[in-house]
Amino acid sequence: MGHDKVSESLRSVAFTTTTPFNDNCDQIRHEKLEANIKAIYDEGARVFIPCGNTGEYYSLSQKERIDVVRSTVNAVPDDATVVGGAGGSTKNAIELLEAYEDIGADAAMIMYPRHTYVHEQGLIDYYQTLADATDLGIVVYKRGPLLSEAVLDTVTAFENVVAVKYAVNDVKEFSRLTETVSADVVWLNGVAERYALSYALEGADGFTTGIGNFVPRPVLALSRALSADDWSRAKEIRDALRPYEAFREEAGGGAAFASAKNVPVVKRGMDLQGLYGGPVRVPLVELSNDDRNRVERYLERIKNIDYQVPSS
Repeated sequence: MGHDKVSESLRSVAFTTTTPFNDNCDQIRHEKLEANIKAIYDEGARVFIPCGNTGEYYSLSQKERIDVVRSTVNAVPDDATVVGGAGGSTKNAIELLEAYEDIGADAAMIMYPRHTYVHEQGLIDYYQTLADATDLGIVVYKRGPLLSEAVLDTVTAFENVVAVKYAVNDVKEFSRLTETVSADVVWLNGVAERYALSYALEGADGFTTGIGNFVPRPVLALSRALSADDWSRAKEIRDALRPYEAFREEAGGGAAFASAKNVPVVKRGMDLQGLYGGPVRVPLVELSNDDRNRVERYLERIKNIDYQVPSS
């Protein structure tokens, strides 16, 4: 898939998929992974991001990351877009990019840098090296202050950088960046459904979803409503989904551990919907019984809502 087609596909909703482990969490259940992907594809999902944070990227080995992206590519027809997560050391990231390209992925999302010491020019050089190492489209993932306006303005000008996933709860900064960054890239709201309207008004071309793994219909309906400028319908859907998103952001064990329930909430929802979520790997933990019941209550509130959005 060419860069223009990747860019166009991202102007919608991208599903950040989970990684299904066996009971001991020492193996990935690839047959379940493919079944999960096919299920949401059949509901209308067309953009998939395996090996992101929802996919527990930092808990996977290099081989596991490659195998997860391979299974995702195998699970979907050619009209789907697969964006594999890659990051870490330059060597490891390039190894993943080369493997993803061979597998048939369409793009790669460069995970937010976790290096202890970082220089601004060194960060630009890092992205330049990765972009030069592949023909894949590149999605830049901003989750914190390291990707400054200056870095983004430089990096997004690289030929194969197609999008920025902005996953910071700062709509003021997002609005400024969409105006000041000169490159013509797709801007993805990476904080999902809860602020989808606000970010869309400030220039987001699409958004990413985690809860779409188990409630794809309302998420896709929200995307359609935004595309049709049907703001009242979009707000209605967003309000129905908001409890899930607030739940996912809750801390686990203190304020320093924000969003600790993010992935287990998604996996619990998948299990309730007849898919396979399964357990999470450390350093995540399973939900308490009370939290497991909360997922079920929230799901019951939205299951029977009509999420059809009239054509514009």
